[in-house]
Amino acid sequence: MKKIFKYLLIGMFGMLVLSSCDSKLLETEPTDSMSGSTFMGDATKALIPLNGIYRSMYTSGWSTTGNTHQCFGISAYNLMAEVMGDDFIMGAMGSGWFWYDATYDVKDLFTRSSWRSYDLWMAYYTWIANANYIIAAEETMEGSSEDVSYVIGQAYAIRAYSYFMLAQTFARTYKGHESDPCVPIYNEPTMTTTTGQPRSTVAQVYEQIDKDINKAVELLAKSPAQRHPSHMSYAVALGLRARIDLVEEKWDNALNDAKAAIDASGCAIGAVGLVNSVDASDVMWGAQIVSDQSGMFASLFAHMSTDISYGQRAPKQISTWLYNKMSDTDARRAWWDPSSSYSTGGYIQKKFDFTDLQTWTGDYVWMRVEEMYLTAAEAACRKSDDATAKQYLMALMSKRDANYTCNKTGNRLGTLTDEMTGSLLEEILIQRRIELWGEDGRIYTIRRLRQGFERKADYGWPDKLLLPNRPSTDPECYMWVLTIPQAEFDGNENLNIATDQNPVGDYK
Repeated sequence: MKKIFKYLLIGMFGMLVLSSCDSKLLETEPTDSMSGSTFMGDATKALIPLNGIYRSMYTSGWSTTGNTHQCFGISAYNLMAEVMGDDFIMGAMGSGWFWYDATYDVKDLFTRSSWRSYDLWMAYYTWIANANYIIAAEETMEGSSEDVSYVIGQAYAIRAYSYFMLAQTFARTYKGHESDPCVPIYNEPTMTTTTGQPRSTVAQVYEQIDKDINKAVELLAKSPAQRHPSHMSYAVALGLRARIDLVEEKWDNALNDAKAAIDASGCAIGAVGLVNSVDASDVMWGAQIVSDQSGMFASLFAHMSTDISYGQRAPKQISTWLYNKMSDTDARRAWWDPSSSYSTGGYIQKKFDFTDLQTWTGDYVWMRVEEMYLTAAEAACRKSDDATAKQYLMALMSKRDANYTCNKTGNRLGTLTDEMTGSLLEEILIQRRIELWGEDGRIYTIRRLRQGFERKADYGWPDKLLLPNRPSTDPECYMWVLTIPQAEFDGNENLNIATDQNPVGDYK
């Protein structure tokens, strides 16, 4: 076996059966019942393994068997990216979950199968591998053209999403780093005999991402209705493409895709309240969590809620700097409690909590339509179309603050995220930081903006998270680029740890 991460796809009750990622343990090839006629030959049956992929996006304990309470799929990875940034404060170490992400002390743990490098690599490549089996059946899959388009379109969207997140995690941002090494590309089913691929460049990976998301949009347009909230529908694919557009700085495309996503979703800007239900009017994509699928302590709300020990011992707070960017009449102030006894300097979050603590339930929200309004506003501003930018900004802010006005212009940004220039673009991004706090994966936005940041005690940060002597002010550093797991080098003859590993330190 040449490549370490090999996965089999079996649809049984909507769950994936994941192979071991130890090359010595995996000896079997996929059979027809695993990857061929039983599930892949029929569009209706193919929904079973497809739903299994989505199920794994909110299930803990499979991407790694260690530290599982911080490894529960997409929401865990969003939370990881939030604590790495400048607005989302962990008040204390607590039980240790997400603390090492916040302190940037995980890169040297790449030899262990219980830490971030392995966890993320395993998760995203599992989704890619399983999507590849579905995509491979595109030409032979039976069923109505609408059903086939719905299934295959989602597989392309899943693969695009997975490569997009891998690229943002294991390489520097796209613009200015197109020739940097990124991650290996696999766009066909992998077996035990598959030769491991070398790292492609950032540009090559984004070329694959673009092909996949464009194909997803094309196919899902033929079957646009979302059959389950967890599915990547036509509107969600457009929303994902808008995210990609922002990173690639394709401003025309970002504006058009965000507008199309708003229209296709049928969603409306929601009222300020708990973000924990896929039935809310603004939710485009999310996971519906029922009691027998709850991760209990291995869940988003266990880490966020001060009703649970995790949330109490490691309280999640907004920086006072960002909180004070809201006026007294901004309804979003209800998302935080400045008077909470759990506060360590920032303001305790009230935005994310269980819908029912007794059953540990509460839905995970992965895309809200408000993001699309902010994306459209940013893209228009980048094009120097202030009128359109303000139109989309005001569409959101009129629902948040009845007294809000904005007369700013221009798109200049400061070198650091708290250096204010007074531009319209800066204002849009501040509103994004407030609106999508806890959801956006903040470090990814900082990276694509190529800004640096500082954590300050005056903003509510504890001393242990101030990152002294670390280059958080340098957007060109490798501080936030994860190391590739040792397991991949062990099983991939086309990767050499001496020349292909990302810097363990902050600089190459």
